[in-house]
Amino acid sequence: MKARIKWVEGRTFVGESGSGHKLVLGTTHGEEGKTPGPSPMELLLIGTGGCSAIDVVHILEKGREQVEDCVVELDSDRAATDPKVFTRIHMHFIVKGKGLSHDKVKRAVQLSAEKYCSASIMMGKTATVTHDFEVIDTAAE
Repeated sequence: MKARIKWVEGRTFVGESGSGHKLVLGTTHGEEGKTPGPSPMELLLIGTGGCSAIDVVHILEKGREQVEDCVVELDSDRAATDPKVFTRIHMHFIVKGKGLSHDKVKRAVQLSAEKYCSASIMMGKTATVTHDFEVIDTAAE
């Protein structure tokens, strides 16, 4: 896996993945105090949630569950002093679908957390990573 980061100006950078996708990232800078995009730490948190959400959807689809939506809401804390690593990350999954099995959703979240999600397992080296979930049955709507 490869990536490239190019400084644009101030605290603005453009990151390019090895697959050619680009995004603007940076930190607050200048008199206006605006950020040009997500900070690198925000991207780590987003990547962690994305990694786990992909796992959960994939596992449920393989189990022939009718998944219609999966949202992961993340809440985190960072250390007060440098290097300000994540110390706590909580992931709340909201999984929607027709007749979803509560037990299969629980198992998918557990498998992601314990076996498949390299991002959350890596983050678990500095942070306490916790998970919970809710299942919304759209068949009742």
